[in-house]
Amino acid sequence: MTSPTQESASDLIRWAAFSCVLVPVVLVLCGTSLGGAAGTALGLAAVTGVCRVLMRQSERGAAQTRAEESAPHRGRHGRVPSGGHRGGRHSGGTSPVD
Repeated sequence: MTSPTQESASDLIRWAAFSCVLVPVVLVLCGTSLGGAAGTALGLAAVTGVCRVLMRQSERGAAQTRAEESAPHRGRHGRVPSGGHRGGRHSGGTSPVD
């Protein structure tokens, strides 16, 4: 199952791809040269591709962050802390008796 964020990212990519086709067509209909419209299409496709890569990387990072947050915290160095090492002063184990 995909999350709402992943669905919206896919929708955004679909709209960007649609724009890569639509914008050059509109430019040609408005009188821009075919070469200019083709250059615009290539530029839009390049920007769309880079945005897609960055969005996928961001999704992977967010998924990794969620996985790390759901994992139990195991202490400073990844070990389960023992009872005697909590910081502060240590008594040495025994006290002198009078």
